[in-house]
Amino acid sequence: MKPKYDIIVVGAGPAGSMAAYWGVKAGVSVLLLEKDSHIGLPVRCAEGVNSKSIEKLVPVQDAWIARRITGVVFHSPSGKQLNIQSDEVGYVLHRKRFDYDLARMAADQGAEVHTRAWVYDLVREENRISGVKVNHLGEEKTIRADVVIGADGVESRVGRWAGLKTHVALKDMETCAQVTAANIDIDPDSIHLYFSHKLAPGGYLWIFPKGDKIANIGLGISGEYCRKKSPYNYLMEFMQHHFSQASVLTTSLGGVTASKPLKHIVTDGLVLTGDAARHSNPLTGGGIASGMTAGKLAGEIAAAAVKEKNVSKNRLLDYAETFNKTEGKNLAKFYRIKEFVYNLSDEDLINIEKGVTKLPEEKRTLVNIFKVALVKKPSLILDVIKLFT
Repeated sequence: MKPKYDIIVVGAGPAGSMAAYWGVKAGVSVLLLEKDSHIGLPVRCAEGVNSKSIEKLVPVQDAWIARRITGVVFHSPSGKQLNIQSDEVGYVLHRKRFDYDLARMAADQGAEVHTRAWVYDLVREENRISGVKVNHLGEEKTIRADVVIGADGVESRVGRWAGLKTHVALKDMETCAQVTAANIDIDPDSIHLYFSHKLAPGGYLWIFPKGDKIANIGLGISGEYCRKKSPYNYLMEFMQHHFSQASVLTTSLGGVTASKPLKHIVTDGLVLTGDAARHSNPLTGGGIASGMTAGKLAGEIAAAAVKEKNVSKNRLLDYAETFNKTEGKNLAKFYRIKEFVYNLSDEDLINIEKGVTKLPEEKRTLVNIFKVALVKKPSLILDVIKLFT
């Protein structure tokens, strides 16, 4: 590592790699640091993404796609299924390969990438963030930069060290458990979503097919419910009841924020992006595409600020304000919908199912399902129409 770069990016997930790629592309030097030994591992993600949202950001490679998804099946607490009509296509990704290739793209563009690089503090000079302290392969180093981009995930130590308020309320933190399992006999072209207070209180359960009888099966529950029973125990009860013959190939546990984006994500010499800035969808927990969008914007604006020799908070606010005018507005709408949907009782959900089954099959779209669900909250229907049409 050199002693100085224009930009240092902490975290080589999709948001961090995009920030590094677009920073270098704009003509500045970038160092990308990843604490784990392998970029893309461990996988703590259901791996699903909307095809259009990802295709507008990068050329999609076939090697990234485990399964193309053309259907959605909702499961009611009553046990009934609702097949949803949609023209959208989704991808279930190979996140290990996907993340690795995004970082390689940044490296090919000219970013310097290092793994096993544990950032343990920030450097502060002249009342601004001016670099990082990193333990790389057992050697401690101080590396300076004009801008540090924190893309270090939900926990975002970088954000806390910079004095930004990264706290998330317990109700807005989903604790998750997921297995990748074999011998799962379901329609391989559809994702399955279960909403039930008994199965996943304050959240939902998912099945994302990855190939021939292989699927990611997981759930997230609101942190308010974890004191009584862990998400892993909820998941194992579901597996025993529905897929008792399955073989578990991998198990992962972790947290996903279901909150609004953070209000303050920049300070002098530093910006946060991706999960570190709560740039995930609070309704679904998905954050790949929104994180990549934010990372691209962070890299571009940080690079412009470096070239202008003005990395003040006021200059970097352009990043936060630009994101909030587009993606941020949508994430705030998803949060309002989440607040309503996740508080529905199983009885409410069964009544919604009954209302949807009265619709002709061709009318059973995501928008119409939400219209039925939001009869008691009509103010949210306009948000749904704007988000899904």
